[in-house]
Amino acid sequence: MRREIPIKIEGKKAKGNRPARKGAKISPPAGDERLGKKQAWKPGNMLYPLPAVLVTVADSKGRDNIITVAWTGTVCTNPPMVYISVRPERHSYHMIEETGEFAINLTTESLLRAVDYCGVKSGRDVDKFKEMHLTRQRASEISAPLLGESPVNIECRVRECKKLGSHHMFLADVLCVHVSEEYMDKRGKFSLEQAKPIAYSHGSYFRLGAALGTFGYSIQKKRKLKKKRE
Repeated sequence: MRREIPIKIEGKKAKGNRPARKGAKISPPAGDERLGKKQAWKPGNMLYPLPAVLVTVADSKGRDNIITVAWTGTVCTNPPMVYISVRPERHSYHMIEETGEFAINLTTESLLRAVDYCGVKSGRDVDKFKEMHLTRQRASEISAPLLGESPVNIECRVRECKKLGSHHMFLADVLCVHVSEEYMDKRGKFSLEQAKPIAYSHGSYFRLGAALGTFGYSIQKKRKLKKKRE
């Protein structure tokens, strides 16, 4: 049976699971004073940090553009699928809508200025490739160009567009992935950390820090100990 933890809200009586007003202070349950107080805010986007990627697109006439996207992520492993969410009023939106294609280009510290520029400037007014001195590379499966300076390029084809509200989500199949040989080690392992990838969090850009562990590390010692005893 699930145990519900009572929440005390200063200055306002909480009823059931009703959200508190913005800025209301939430006191921890008795015995949890070490956790400190929290504020209950209205619903909003606070899922950070996120990858800040450069999405390259082209329309049916071959005119291309670059758009910075932070609302992006993995959807499925098999088949490999990703998504990006774009405002319909953005210049790149109609290009994706026309061709059903785009490329996600991962970003690094050396691309930081381009990441910010391509997010605030419109392709209606400037050629972002030219202004940021970026290189167009031919893709394998789509008509949109890839970004030569990116360590990873992911070619995508739209499977479905979900019109959700302020943003429309393009669910897409991954058709091909390109990785830079510069970041391959002697064992053939791709080391993206060497490219110094960046992340976006609540209006600011950050470099990623040192690795803290690897997948499965929390039970690795137990497995080794069990095998040793056997």
